[in-house]
Amino acid sequence: MTNTAHPAANAAPPPPDREALPVELVDDTGHAVGSCAVAQAHRAPGLLHRAFSVLLFDRAGRVLLQQRAHGKTRFPARWSNTCCGHPVPGRPVTDSATIRLIEEMGLSTPLTEAGVYRYRAEDPHSGHIEHEWDHVLVGLLDTEDPRPDPAEVAAHRWVHPADLRAALIANPEHYSPWLTGVLEVATASRTER
Repeated sequence: MTNTAHPAANAAPPPPDREALPVELVDDTGHAVGSCAVAQAHRAPGLLHRAFSVLLFDRAGRVLLQQRAHGKTRFPARWSNTCCGHPVPGRPVTDSATIRLIEEMGLSTPLTEAGVYRYRAEDPHSGHIEHEWDHVLVGLLDTEDPRPDPAEVAAHRWVHPADLRAALIANPEHYSPWLTGVLEVATASRTER
């Protein structure tokens, strides 16, 4: 019997429009107060909303960075933490971060919340605003190699935190504006253990 199915019938469904997905709005203490679409939360003046940033370490103490894809709506082509995103309203942050780590970097490892970094930053090119109650999650990557989604990630590299701090001071425009705060929360949590 000949397969007469149209080739598109077997294709994967198109990825969701990430700008239309819901984010959880929060108050100044991090308590949920509602939700809206990603795009709406990032329009000026920016609505404070829940987010997460994952930073993976290796046994040598290096951190895994990604260069955000050139097609990103906010801070494209800048170097940033391993992955980031917005938890589904009402879903535990760690669950959403674990899923996003697989989607963006092709990696799966246990994650632990290290703390929260609150910030506000305007993208100088698009005018979009990041105003986030950012849960910082850390993990250890032992043997897996990243397999990033090229629609999300242009490149990746390992770097020692001291070298990254120096680079953030020397060339801040090459990095996401939240990376400095995320790095400090993540490294502080590791030294407390």
